[in-house]
Amino acid sequence: MSKTQNHQKVILVGDGAVGSSYAYAMALQGIAEEFGIVDVVKERTEGDALDLIDATGYTYPKKIYSAEYSDCKDADLVVITAGAPQKPGETRLDLVNKNLRILSSIVKPIVDSGFQGVFLVAANPVDILTYATWKFSGFPTERVLGSGTSLDTARLRVAMADLTGIKDPRSMHAYIMGEHGDSEFAAYSSATIGGVPFLDWAKANNVSQETLDKMEDDVRNKAYEIINRKGATFYGVAAALARISKAILRDEDTVLPVSAYLDGQYGLNDIYIGTPAVVNAEGVKQVIEVPLSEKELKHMQDSAKTLKEVLTNGLKSLEEDK
Repeated sequence: MSKTQNHQKVILVGDGAVGSSYAYAMALQGIAEEFGIVDVVKERTEGDALDLIDATGYTYPKKIYSAEYSDCKDADLVVITAGAPQKPGETRLDLVNKNLRILSSIVKPIVDSGFQGVFLVAANPVDILTYATWKFSGFPTERVLGSGTSLDTARLRVAMADLTGIKDPRSMHAYIMGEHGDSEFAAYSSATIGGVPFLDWAKANNVSQETLDKMEDDVRNKAYEIINRKGATFYGVAAALARISKAILRDEDTVLPVSAYLDGQYGLNDIYIGTPAVVNAEGVKQVIEVPLSEKELKHMQDSAKTLKEVLTNGLKSLEEDK
């Protein structure tokens, strides 16, 4: 890791639509002074580095280059977006077997480089691949986290802002929790707007449960809406990754919805899943156990059960293929 606070280094692994959008977001926001890009298509990383460098003429000074796994040795943060993209009609969990194989070939050379920083995983299915990164790397659980439900939470807050007429989604304090996928849910019971419980606001403004259920369902399925129209989603998750990266690199101790390791929270163990957590330079400092309603807690536990089944089968299949 970098020894000076004023020089921080990030290595991106995976220069597809998500990875390149993340690189652009990092350049625009001036996060990290050094940014290396690794991909199986070396020429693309060279082209993106040349293109991104031009943006620094109007943003912030930054060293941007086509990198190798060996460059991870002194990085503060490695962000993994590499993997097969989600196709129309395909769920995130359908991706598990092919992306576990890709991931297993990525993590080893990163660790072998001497990397001692934080892993941030964004490839799907993100909760499963974050767990696998932890297992493959041998790192402490706190130094491996995933983007989790950060994008879904942003989508929920945007929808709530539209519903309430309060234009700024950042004023909506609410979380999507569970799997980043079909079993995720909106934790409405803990949501607030300006200190007012969201469900109280909904009742006072005659917002029906059906409307809330539809909003939750629309958020859950928004990725499919985007994928069916343009083939992939990348801007929203790139912004979420930049925000998480900033919290890590600037040691913010900020609460963000990420895929974090649970050790008894929500009655769950040995799993990475979407939950609010305190994020700082060490990765996940603390998981925030949100007070959930009985129904929401069941959703969380059911989501975890789905993830564990797919994870177990995926890792077993990977082992059998060796």
